Amino acid sequence: MVDLRSASFYRRILDHLVDAVLVFDDRLRLIYMSSSAEMMFGVSARALKGSEALATLFPEGQLTGEECRHVVDSGILLTKRNLVVTQLHRSITVNVTVTPLFDDKKPGVLLQVQQVDRHLRISMGEQLLAQQNAAKMLLRGLAHEIKNPLGGLRGAAQLLDRELGEDELREYTSIIIEESDRLQSLLDRMLAPNKPPRKSRLNIHRVLERIRQLVQAEAPPAVSIVRDYDPSIPDILGDRDQLIQAMLNIVRNALQAVGKKGEIILKTRIHRQVTIGTRRSRLAIRIDIADSGPGIDPELMNQIFYPMVTGRAEGTGLGLSIAQSLINQHGGLVECSSSPGCTVFSIFLPLEKENEERSPSVGSR
Repeated sequence: MVDLRSASFYRRILDHLVDAVLVFDDRLRLIYMSSSAEMMFGVSARALKGSEALATLFPEGQLTGEECRHVVDSGILLTKRNLVVTQLHRSITVNVTVTPLFDDKKPGVLLQVQQVDRHLRISMGEQLLAQQNAAKMLLRGLAHEIKNPLGGLRGAAQLLDRELGEDELREYTSIIIEESDRLQSLLDRMLAPNKPPRKSRLNIHRVLERIRQLVQAEAPPAVSIVRDYDPSIPDILGDRDQLIQAMLNIVRNALQAVGKKGEIILKTRIHRQVTIGTRRSRLAIRIDIADSGPGIDPELMNQIFYPMVTGRAEGTGLGLSIAQSLINQHGGLVECSSSPGCTVFSIFLPLEKENEERSPSVGSR
């Protein structure tokens, strides 16, 4: 029978919690650290016990001793959200709740740390899909409204061109026709992603190799394209042309970002239990397209998948929007993270149930 009064029983409860639990004494020395806390921060309780561990656990001052002492003095708990903590060369996002502890001896504080990376990613994915759908509906309506008068302008210019006898005047009608054709082409590109994918079984690495060959022919000699493929990834059901178009847009953006010298990495991996929008997939393919360019302007990061948003003067701002739309039609999602010297576009494609039941193929066929 379990002894509910034993300290070991309560310790086992704390060790089995998903959230990390840490207890500090009145001098902010660590006196207890749960097993989940050790896993979260990548450090053992034995290494930190008795020390002033706050500076080790939160090295960039996200949570300070002064804040914890204020909690003890005021008796009011403190909650800090979305703190980015770097441990063992990896970054995690956490919420921290600091609660004062009082007993017959000396006061202390209890820290409850909840890792929220997955929740943030799910929320961000849902937001991306909602924004993409809203922008697509607005843009398609606008494009249809523009196409009708644009056709009339082009037709009138052609009729006028036939009536004009002077070559100098016909140059003006020629400009109207050419610009109308350019706008028509732009509208066609905006409307193109609405075509439903014509899926067939394909190898994702063959798609990436085709993209690599196309971009390598355009790249300067000092730009290298590195492949890091997982050969165990099975064939998927997808539209080859649409997947090539979507990923080619992203890789060409990477090529423009690195300029005359740099590195582009194409990486594939299998991920388990991935949530894309509101759908959870047991297995999904993650395709990372990373470049060593200067990074994306932080002011543009939340808008880069919107149509007509671009950081380049000569860009149309349609490449990423079209890529997101095409990947969405495959049940997937495109995400981005960027810092100077490393920008990564991650494409998540769920494996269909038929694919999940197949055994993984060996090698890239």
